Amino acid sequence: MATRNLSILSLLLLLVAFPYTEAGEDSPKAKTIEKKIDVVVEAVVYCQSCEHFGTWSLIGAKPIPSAKVSVTCKNHKGHISYYKVFDADKNGYVYAQLDGFKMQHDLLDHPLHSCHVKPVWSPFETCSLLSNVNYGLNGAPLRYEDKRLHGSNYEAVIYAAGPLAFRPNDCSKTTHD
Repeated sequence: MATRNLSILSLLLLLVAFPYTEAGEDSPKAKTIEKKIDVVVEAVVYCQSCEHFGTWSLIGAKPIPSAKVSVTCKNHKGHISYYKVFDADKNGYVYAQLDGFKMQHDLLDHPLHSCHVKPVWSPFETCSLLSNVNYGLNGAPLRYEDKRLHGSNYEAVIYAAGPLAFRPNDCSKTTHD
């Protein structure tokens, strides 16, 4: 009985001497992995047909592969806080991940208010003039369409900014039937 009491007493002393502690800061359980949230802008760049020159119509328009568009964001003081040029893929689609984009003021510097997308360059010599489809001349505003990509530690909020278009350099040869 004395041995048994001594064992229980030893166990109690060990518990008091070395109290249970939760995982320390260096343990994997203690580290919380912060979810990365990116801002992404998507658009499609077209060559507008001569038949619809001067309108916003894209009937008969063809996508421009490898076209370039710029994304410009200004902070609430009007200063450029982000600028980058992005390339379209073979279908004229632009997926612009705004790496490094930061908001100093959550409402005033929000991408919906502060960012615009403009067509910059077309690889087609015959279709390289800027058009004002979707306000492309001054920069198309972003639209939120409740589109997100989710990963285990990643989330992307996707804003739409298009379509955007260039127009043919010479539409004088067009005949209307």
